[in-house]
Amino acid sequence: MGPEHVAYGMRVSYGLPYITPDHVIAWERGTMAPSSTELVALAGVLWCEPCELKGRPATLREHRAARGLTAEEVARAVGLELLVYVRMEESGEWRGTERQSALLAEALQLSLADFMTLTGLDGKLAGLLRGAVTTRWQAYVRPVSKMVPLNRRLLEGVLQELHRYYQTQLAATATWSDGSAATEASHTGRDFLDRIVEHFWRRVDTGIPHTNTNTR
Repeated sequence: MGPEHVAYGMRVSYGLPYITPDHVIAWERGTMAPSSTELVALAGVLWCEPCELKGRPATLREHRAARGLTAEEVARAVGLELLVYVRMEESGEWRGTERQSALLAEALQLSLADFMTLTGLDGKLAGLLRGAVTTRWQAYVRPVSKMVPLNRRLLEGVLQELHRYYQTQLAATATWSDGSAATEASHTGRDFLDRIVEHFWRRVDTGIPHTNTNTR
């Protein structure tokens, strides 16, 4: 389909009379982004889901758009006044209750990782994970499990692997005689701590801990 065919489909089938081939070309080039309504229509014309046209959603608004929902629909689903919900989208800060958070996860079909990011729990999780890899990981199984309802055996395996990998980097920094190699190991260790939540979810998603110490 060329841009003119896509634009025609959006005008005729989805009631967006202002859409021209230039809009489609701008979206393809990344110089413009479609609105939520336009994204849903574009996905309909292309016979796909809105989320397939975007990268991984990161914000509350992006998750809503990826599901093809309006702000009104999400606000109603979680039991919030529309204006209150819209302000949360605009600020990027979710402030709902525990019950509303659960309803949000259901309405937007959020993964556990996405839910924790949107509800502002990533920072606390990162602190626990850094403690686990820099000290005794066993002491952090219980605190992490309270935040992340995972199979305990899987959680223990992931924490142990994260700890092993980080400690390997520390040992390399302390023992390697090659200064450049030791410096690189040190940088790798710091980068690992900075991205600890990302590494955690990556290992959780595989279902088994990673064993390659060269994986960043």
